[in-house]
Amino acid sequence: MMKNYLKHTLLAAACIVCLTACSPAAEKTEPSVAANPSTGTSSLFSSPVQSGSPSSGDASSQPLQASAAPEPATGNITGEQALDLAMKNAGVSAVDAYNIKVEKDGDNGIPIYDIEFETHYGDYNFEVAIEDGRIVGADYEVDEEWIRRLGEKSISAEQAKDLIQSKIPGVARDEVRIWEERGDGRIRFEGEVYHQNIKYEFEIDAQTGVIFDWNADLRI
Repeated sequence: MMKNYLKHTLLAAACIVCLTACSPAAEKTEPSVAANPSTGTSSLFSSPVQSGSPSSGDASSQPLQASAAPEPATGNITGEQALDLAMKNAGVSAVDAYNIKVEKDGDNGIPIYDIEFETHYGDYNFEVAIEDGRIVGADYEVDEEWIRRLGEKSISAEQAKDLIQSKIPGVARDEVRIWEERGDGRIRFEGEVYHQNIKYEFEIDAQTGVIFDWNADLRI
């Protein structure tokens, strides 16, 4: 009987030792298991959010990059530069223009920007060479009723020639043919120019000096 008592006592002591030794290990592993999912979940959600902001910013800037012109080293111009050239040639302020379209196209084998825009006094169409920014085509008419509402600033035939020379780079004065016409009680100058394979036809209101009809056509 004494032997059985000692055996049970030793067995109980062994169980107590085992429980005491095992419980700290369980306490140590529980926090680490709980910490890992927490850390893993945080990194999975924060990383995509943080990386997503720059990528969405890049996406919003892509259209600007995509619309950029070919390499500047070739001498090519951008669509924005072409639009600026067209507006300056037409004498149109950027604040007046709307429904603006700029598209890449070709004319007689020449890569161009086909440009369209509207104003409250006329519609405009230009073709600008991508390679060097030369205007190789144009067509627009300005509303004559709008012109009549402008203050008068009369010009002579010689001043009309000056105006055309400033509008066509490199054209000589003797290349500008101009004559006077009358109608509806107003004087206008009509004329034409053939320069560097482009034929120009125009009409100028003599009372204001406004070119109200302009056409440029590349002929190769």
